[in-house]
Amino acid sequence: MTDHQQPPQQQSHQPGAEHAMQPQPEYIRASYRGTGKLKGKVAIITGGDSGIGRAVAVHYAREGADCVIVHLEESRDAEATQALVEGEGQCCRLIRGDVGEPAFCRQIVERTLAGFGKLNIVVHNAAEQYDWSDISEISDQQLQRSFQTNIFSHFYLTKAALPHLGEGDSIIATSSINAFKGNDTLIDYSATKGAIQGLVRSLAVSLVERGIRVNAVAPGPVWTPLIPASFEPEKVAAFGSQVPMNRPAQPSEMGPAYVYLASEESSYMTGQTLHLNGGVVLNT
Repeated sequence: MTDHQQPPQQQSHQPGAEHAMQPQPEYIRASYRGTGKLKGKVAIITGGDSGIGRAVAVHYAREGADCVIVHLEESRDAEATQALVEGEGQCCRLIRGDVGEPAFCRQIVERTLAGFGKLNIVVHNAAEQYDWSDISEISDQQLQRSFQTNIFSHFYLTKAALPHLGEGDSIIATSSINAFKGNDTLIDYSATKGAIQGLVRSLAVSLVERGIRVNAVAPGPVWTPLIPASFEPEKVAAFGSQVPMNRPAQPSEMGPAYVYLASEESSYMTGQTLHLNGGVVLNT
């Protein structure tokens, strides 16, 4: 992986379409070898149709897990991810809907149990973000929407999943570097990611006696559909240049961290955050 820029581009609608991106993101490296770390497990992955979510799904499948992919409306990307998971020899179900709605989150768990009979891993990954000049541009409705998608969904889905999780199971959230350093234009998004950090730490303590671990991954810039769907073309072209590695990560560089947090290898880790951010040092 070397320094590079992606060409200017923009998509008009969030959460964005992976199949329309240039260049296409890399979701798993050819050199990645699964060793059965998640054999026999079932994972729910929100926002699993593309970007980091797709990378998590394919890595999980290569490690032996069946996947439930939750997506909003990107059916073409979701079906492509389903084919990738099935190509690894695992089962994959698609569930379409809005994770900001508590009734839908309950349906996700119900349909997972109906299809697979169990649940072991919950990955909270769905998110939306918008680029603002200042806080006065953020409407009351948009603020509510950002929190519904980015943090309320974690409460709704976790509450529905908890009765079906047990010793050795995992809840993993996708946080962000912006939760720790802030971002002058991603104001409401950064606030939701900060809330995720508080939830992860609190849930981890709450569930430790049940043997359920709760952790987070805090990516820096990652080349996903949310980027051209969030920013002007010129900002997309420079995306990733703000970190020491001078490039955005590929989703393939995120996936192994989610495998680690879901597997027995991280059995002594809970309430923690893995920082995959291209070299930014955070004093957390």
